[in-house]
Amino acid sequence: MSNNILAVDDDRDILKVLKANLELHDYEVDTADCWAAAQKIMSIRPPDLILLDVMLPDGDGMEICRDLRKVLPEIPIIMLTAKDKVSDKVIGLESGADDYVVKPFETLELLARIKACLRRACPSAAKEKVAAGNIRVDHKKHIVTVSGKKVDLTPREFELLCFFINHRGEALSRETIRKNIWRDSNIYSWSRVIDVHIQHLRQKIEKDPSNPKYVLTVPGAGYRFMD
Repeated sequence: MSNNILAVDDDRDILKVLKANLELHDYEVDTADCWAAAQKIMSIRPPDLILLDVMLPDGDGMEICRDLRKVLPEIPIIMLTAKDKVSDKVIGLESGADDYVVKPFETLELLARIKACLRRACPSAAKEKVAAGNIRVDHKKHIVTVSGKKVDLTPREFELLCFFINHRGEALSRETIRKNIWRDSNIYSWSRVIDVHIQHLRQKIEKDPSNPKYVLTVPGAGYRFMD
């Protein structure tokens, strides 16, 4: 069964190109040139992944991303933007996006990022349930609970947590984390992105994110997961 992608961009020429190229690679593609149109489409056919432009005529893409994360935490979101400053990328990721693509972009690069996001959202290799302290991870159902209460993680946060648990007790450098979690992208060599995602993860799994029990900072080395 093909994955359904919703592309939201106010540039109709970009939408035409996206639709044609993605359909060539067996994706089903819905397009919308504004957020109101996108919402109507989503009510009829929920997407497996959203390509979201930062600047829309009826809304700010980053604000929309924040709102989406509250109601659709597990759907991968890739931001599309002409802004290429590091600060803009950080803001986009802090809004809850799983990835960030700068226009103009190569189709092969976008395809690689889409595949990576969908793979994280639906991991096929890990099927078992794992536990760490009061954290329970069900790979098959893609569910994480903390003290019996379900927490909503983005696909990137889910993979990051699983990576930490699988390497519990090890001091993991940012470069090691980058290569394993952001393996298809070379724009994530700057550590701020990793720190932002770990900050978000801590907020969701730690009782006191400012004094974490699980994801610990290792000065000069990176991070270590303890349970």
